[in-house]
Amino acid sequence: MLFTSHRDSRIRVWNFTASHNLTSKKLCSLPKRTSFLLFSKTETTHLHKDTISCMAYYHAQDLLYTASHDKTVKAWRISDRKCVDSFLAHEDKVNSITVNQNDGCLFTCSSDGTVKIWRCLYRENSHTLTMTLKFQTSPVNAVVLSSHSDGETFLYSGSSDGTINFWEKERVSYRYNHGGFLQGHRFGVLCLAVVERLVLSGSEDTTVRIWRKEEGGCYHECLAVLDGHRGPVRCLAGSLEMENMDMSFLVYSGSLDQSFKVWRVKVMLAEEENNGGDLKMNKLYEMSPVLSPSWVEKKLQASNY
Repeated sequence: MLFTSHRDSRIRVWNFTASHNLTSKKLCSLPKRTSFLLFSKTETTHLHKDTISCMAYYHAQDLLYTASHDKTVKAWRISDRKCVDSFLAHEDKVNSITVNQNDGCLFTCSSDGTVKIWRCLYRENSHTLTMTLKFQTSPVNAVVLSSHSDGETFLYSGSSDGTINFWEKERVSYRYNHGGFLQGHRFGVLCLAVVERLVLSGSEDTTVRIWRKEEGGCYHECLAVLDGHRGPVRCLAGSLEMENMDMSFLVYSGSLDQSFKVWRVKVMLAEEENNGGDLKMNKLYEMSPVLSPSWVEKKLQASNY
């Protein structure tokens, strides 16, 4: 299923059929329209009062979460198209939302400078605030969760001051402790995405940065800078590929320059980095046309010391 939001503050639910020709069919609208009244009081109550800024789908409970510049979050049960909960989440507009598919925890971030964690009370169809994370006063534009099979979970948030803060989830208390921040973007971070242990960040400075976290630790390294857009990078997605023991992944970036780009990025395995890493590092940079030339030059100079 595909969910889209529109100017009328409604959400459309679509179904796609993969064949020789990709076909789509609209299944329903949220909130569902009433046929016996031109204007329904219940329908109007369930509508967001401002732009729908983001959505997240929780598979286990068939819930679609929508967040808006009206500072609220709504939970929609797709099976019967009902709004099961609506709550005031922040003091300013909500910019991004994500859900942990393992435990159902909901994460929201806002221009009020906070990231909040919510837990659903299933018997009451309501959500309760469990934790507020605030490390800086800058508006928070994006939030993304990185969970792994070994139980390691990190939360990342991108701010208007150009930094990416991250929190590590404790395995005993389940609290999120601030682990540090990633610096490199010159202007605000507008979007984030996760592929395995790689974090992708898009910024107002028109670049996409790729960060890798070391296993079992909090250290992050900037692997590459993708420089090709002429406007702020507004949205990101990524997918992993494996071919002939070489790991690569695709990065999809959308920008306010009205362009959509697809990048293929190769990542060296740890064994390759330990054996002739400097030579392969130079070779990798020379072969890749998507890296920022100025960043490559600085990276190569730094590796010689």
